Amino acid sequence: MKGKVEAIIGAQWGDEGKGRIVDSLGDRVEVFARYQGGANAGHTVIVNGEKHVFHLLPSGMLYSGKTCVIGNGVVIDPEQLLKELSDLQAGGKDRSRLVISGSAHVVMPYHKKLDQAQEASRPQGTKIGTTGRGIGPCYVDKYNRCGIRVEDLLDPQALREKLQSNLDEKNLLFTRIYDESPVSFDEVYRQAISWGEALAPYVDDVSLVIHRALEKGQTVLFEGAQGTLLDIDHGTYPMVTSSSPTSAGGCVGLGVAPQYISRVFGVVKAYLTRVGEGPFPTEDKGEMGQKLRDAGGEYGATTGRPRKCGWLDMVALKYAVRINGMTHMTLTKLDVLTGLDEIKVCVAYKVDGKETEDFSGNISFLEKVEPVYKVFPGWKEDISSARTFEDLPDAARNYVSYIEEETGVPAALIGVGPARDEMILRGI
Repeated sequence: MKGKVEAIIGAQWGDEGKGRIVDSLGDRVEVFARYQGGANAGHTVIVNGEKHVFHLLPSGMLYSGKTCVIGNGVVIDPEQLLKELSDLQAGGKDRSRLVISGSAHVVMPYHKKLDQAQEASRPQGTKIGTTGRGIGPCYVDKYNRCGIRVEDLLDPQALREKLQSNLDEKNLLFTRIYDESPVSFDEVYRQAISWGEALAPYVDDVSLVIHRALEKGQTVLFEGAQGTLLDIDHGTYPMVTSSSPTSAGGCVGLGVAPQYISRVFGVVKAYLTRVGEGPFPTEDKGEMGQKLRDAGGEYGATTGRPRKCGWLDMVALKYAVRINGMTHMTLTKLDVLTGLDEIKVCVAYKVDGKETEDFSGNISFLEKVEPVYKVFPGWKEDISSARTFEDLPDAARNYVSYIEEETGVPAALIGVGPARDEMILRGI
């Protein structure tokens, strides 16, 4: 019997609560697979009142007897990864088997330095909003075919040659373009060798590991970082991430054939947030935006930066449904809307006097958008104890039903609080 793949993707600008959803579905799968991004994203999971933030480790690491893999599409910061592992081990929480692709690229110290120097040099108004974690420059090296991969950390001679070649180029940039000091070869080489020694026990062929699991009839969960609107091809370019967080990106980032994907769960926040630079048509810059930020704890898990907050954008959501082939929706943070007199949803864009329901990632287009809103009545009842759809107040049910009808996608999971059990499961 063949196994199956279920993909968890972000349907907005990231920060939708994907880690929490992965954790909620964890007892149904055998393999958790992270397929793209780097330590510039954070997945927050709360179990038994204890908060865990993973930047590189798959969210399934808190389960016993599971396999967690980091695929070739991820760029790995070894320092961050080893710290996360150490923290789990110190708390007795390293319960899963971890497998790391030897083909995954490594974020080196010079990538972080270059990332920060490049962002600082950009004129105001053209900044990307990068976290400075070296993700973009690492992906640049990957596609420039000069990157250092995890397997290179295990081969001292190959590492020496590649590192020397990279530093010859990078140090010219630092000293002649950005007026920065050069990076020491010896220091980085020693550090990289130690990373290789620490990571060696985890390195394997991730594609083969997943294929064998599927051959056994097991279920594999694809876990993406960021969100569809930050996709390098399909997002609001250039204010995007450097990889493909869409469902198709999972196949490339793990070496798995598309035919295995049976369900795509799109994670949708009941309102909308964005961190970093770039247009945000439904952003509320006033009192309501701050109210959503405070109620939802909308501060970045990686950087602590306050997220911009606003209303749900149905135009963008329908686009994400189409791009990802979304079969199921997981609606998170519905409880944050409790207490509001009214709730707005953007149902169309008005641009140059004309209305459209078609999304475009073009920056110039989005900067001219005037959102067209539909207003829903709010609810006052505490919904955190709801465990069935019928437990929700009428106004909350009507809000969810509207989203389902407009997208054509059923809400299979509805988050009514931050804890693992504060979730309504429907038909899965």
